[in-house]
Amino acid sequence: MRCPYCGFEESKVIDSRPADEGAAIRRRRECLDCETRFTTYERYGERPVIVIKSDGSSEPFNREKLMRSIMVACAKRPIMPETIDSMISDIEASIRSASGEVSSRDLGEMVLARMASIDDVAYIRFASVYKDFQSVEEFASALEGVD
Repeated sequence: MRCPYCGFEESKVIDSRPADEGAAIRRRRECLDCETRFTTYERYGERPVIVIKSDGSSEPFNREKLMRSIMVACAKRPIMPETIDSMISDIEASIRSASGEVSSRDLGEMVLARMASIDDVAYIRFASVYKDFQSVEEFASALEGVD
């Protein structure tokens, strides 16, 4: 494993433990050259999850892209990054166990369903971008749906 700090190609494993409810292994490593410690994750080499876009094109599921959009909605809210990571893992697992493909619309609905139980403000922020509100009435309607 190449060191992200100095680029040296050899490191030793300091600690290993399960992550993402057993779907990954978290490894703490130390570079044999600069002695800096870093973390790597090892995941199954499963078939990729495919997202079908609204224009009919498809692309591989990008965990980091989904994480960024959710983090924007959760900015300055009391939500732990682990909660978001767990939510994304849950979404990815449910897609993978179904068919391995999901429309971008269904993916957005899956995020909204989980966000509603985590934080009302983050839910509205995500919904306002995802649903592309065009009027105050649409926004107010979404607010009425939040308990």
